[in-house]
Amino acid sequence: MTHTRLPPAPDLIWKPDGTPVARSMDDVYFSIEDGLEETRAVFLAGCNLPARWSGRSRFTVAELGFGTGLNLLALWQMWKANRPSPTARLDFVSFEGFPMAREAAARALARWPELSQLRDALLAKWPVRARGVQHIPLGDGLSLTLHIDDIARALPNSRFKADAWFLDGFSPAKNESMWAADIYPLLMARSAPGAQIGTYTVAGAVRRGLAAAGFDVSKQAGFGRKRDRLQAIAPLELPCQIDVFALETAPSPPRSVAIIGAGIAGASTAHIFAKHGAQVTLFDTADTVGAGASGNPLALLMPRLDASDTAQARVLLASYLTARQFYTDLPGTHPITVHQCPRHSGDDARFQKLLADPPLPPDFLSAHPKGGLAHHKALILEPAELISALIGNTPKVLGAEVSIDLANQSINGTAYDMIILANGMAINQYKETNWLPLSPRLGQIEYRTDQNAPPSAIASGHYALALEKTRLWGATFEPMNHAAQPVTTMHARAENNAALAGLGQQDWSKAGLLVSRAGVRATTADKLPFAGRAPNFDQSLEAFASVRKGIPPNLSPPVHPGIWLVGGLGARGFTFAPWLAKHLAALCFGAPAPLGRAEAELISPMRFIYRDLKRGRL
Repeated sequence: MTHTRLPPAPDLIWKPDGTPVARSMDDVYFSIEDGLEETRAVFLAGCNLPARWSGRSRFTVAELGFGTGLNLLALWQMWKANRPSPTARLDFVSFEGFPMAREAAARALARWPELSQLRDALLAKWPVRARGVQHIPLGDGLSLTLHIDDIARALPNSRFKADAWFLDGFSPAKNESMWAADIYPLLMARSAPGAQIGTYTVAGAVRRGLAAAGFDVSKQAGFGRKRDRLQAIAPLELPCQIDVFALETAPSPPRSVAIIGAGIAGASTAHIFAKHGAQVTLFDTADTVGAGASGNPLALLMPRLDASDTAQARVLLASYLTARQFYTDLPGTHPITVHQCPRHSGDDARFQKLLADPPLPPDFLSAHPKGGLAHHKALILEPAELISALIGNTPKVLGAEVSIDLANQSINGTAYDMIILANGMAINQYKETNWLPLSPRLGQIEYRTDQNAPPSAIASGHYALALEKTRLWGATFEPMNHAAQPVTTMHARAENNAALAGLGQQDWSKAGLLVSRAGVRATTADKLPFAGRAPNFDQSLEAFASVRKGIPPNLSPPVHPGIWLVGGLGARGFTFAPWLAKHLAALCFGAPAPLGRAEAELISPMRFIYRDLKRGRL
């Protein structure tokens, strides 16, 4: 059976010396003479590394053709020996259409014992075979952002600026798509001023393509049997681009950051921003962290899989994979296989379509023996322990109302480089953000803690979780008044218990003390969250007035300086929060985006204004 959503695995042949060959390309992954030395000569030296990152706080290397990860390991080894400072960061962006299995990569890389420590660290975090963007921190200030997809789709959808490029996509004569004429302008569009390109090929089409795109191209001494290789350099001045969704990188990295809201969104953002070197302070009116909708005794992390490969489906998949990787080594996380049961005949058809053309490999997704789906890499979370670990020693102000002046970027009279609003429905309380189309939903769960139960997770719209002495089920998702406070009701308990019976666990609710808990979920009409700059609503209407007539704007949208938003997470807060936080961090610190442009536009706060202007609603 041919799968289209699951990226194809390479069909490998192995030479006697352990060199892998891609059968479809009839080409080796690296030089049979010495692939590591070839990488050092053609790519590292070819891009004048490590000299070009000297004195830099951040440097980005991009690559076409991830393959075995050998280029990344060679770069990592050089970075460890020549890191400009203990806080300097190196971002490695790569593109791969045929992701290699971990076992095959381990076999290919085994010939270089000097890389064994780094190799094992990479293999421990080896990317999942799934289309989309995966952002993987590797240590030593190095991160991998891997785009897994056809290059014709992945490169135009990517968002980053490379200081150096490794063009390593098999021979141009055998892999035409990686060297097609429309690739070279995209390389220029994704290049920082003065970016350098290294590649082993000297094919005339490559030289002409790079030169036509604006690179200064020259031949250099080759490696091994190859007499020549190419080097190309981007101009020092490059044109700016209009960005109607406010996705430009912040002018300078923030040093002091205030985050309003200490739920999972605020905690994830605080954790990631602190790792980027920002001085973060958390504020919450509750007496404890994670006291709102994030404060249930247990939470479930499982994917929401759409049957079609759309930008929205990739948002859901990427956020799940990001959250799973982000939480795995933290306290309060427990691996579990979730049995997802169909709710109706429509689910049966959707599940069959997913299994026939899955977006995840079999070790993540399979048919469950009792019907429905089995999600093998899911997690049961203990929010209190997890959120506390994320926040760590971050300074926080809890249990008190504070004076927030967004216009002056200050809280209680103290100015901050950046204020991030991550406080659920309360985002709407400020004059700068009261236009955001948020709706509250009341989510009630039931739980008991009076007897041990084996770990389990069943889901079908509602869910039932068991971990040690806690059994928890729910949750409702009821519309509520904006001014109302979350209160538990017997009606909601009856709904949850009826759903529990439908999941085959009705005995859980029959005896013992049951506790109900309710929280407010901030939701959007399109059921997607938002993260990014806070648009200036009135000024955006004026600046984008032409959109009402179908004329695209010719300027970027006006925003409130220093004010950023993360919200609308709905019932998937623990799924969306780490991914949204990484997206914000990329925008604020100049890192490569952990998501494609289409996905970034779907979660931009500006989408609400732009969409309504196009539809004539504003």
